[in-house]
Amino acid sequence: MDDPAQLTEFGKILLIGIVGALLVLFTLLLGKIASPKKPTAEKLSTYECGEEAQGSSWIQFNARFYVIALVFLLFDVELIFIFPWATVFGQPEFISADARWGWFTLVEMAVFVGILIIGLIYVWRKGDLEWIKPKVVTPRVQVNIPASVYDRLNREQYHVKKFDPLRSAEGNPTTKSDAVEANKAPAFKPRFKNPGTAS
Repeated sequence: MDDPAQLTEFGKILLIGIVGALLVLFTLLLGKIASPKKPTAEKLSTYECGEEAQGSSWIQFNARFYVIALVFLLFDVELIFIFPWATVFGQPEFISADARWGWFTLVEMAVFVGILIIGLIYVWRKGDLEWIKPKVVTPRVQVNIPASVYDRLNREQYHVKKFDPLRSAEGNPTTKSDAVEANKAPAFKPRFKNPGTAS
């Protein structure tokens, strides 16, 4: 019978998770305490993808950034599969058991990497890996209205009235009974015929 004082496999996993969480929290706390705090306008500015922000943020986002991130993740996953493959299938015991084992695993991984490389070539040929930043262009429309009219409209102060559901569209105050009367039945009542009795 197993010794109850010993950790089970699940207990070991829990212990590793707790130690990992504590290490992350300790590192964040240490960075918060030890890091110098000298904020400047340049440090507080928006920084995205290694490029300075230009223009408004309400622009059409270039989908190539998303595609490049997906391709990067694809090859990250490929590396995740290659490392255990190399450590497990490269063991001398397997190769000495059958001489064809090494060639079989090599061909198997070549097929896997080949499929990924074909996908990369396809994306490359389509031009989805080109890092093109869209130019922010303010639309200009030729109209016959002078710019002074727009300036006068922008400078003018507008009074916004509070919404009152008991005030009619003409601006005359109404009572609650009038509002209920207005929201009663529609002006006509639809009549439905029974299809069996229709002649």
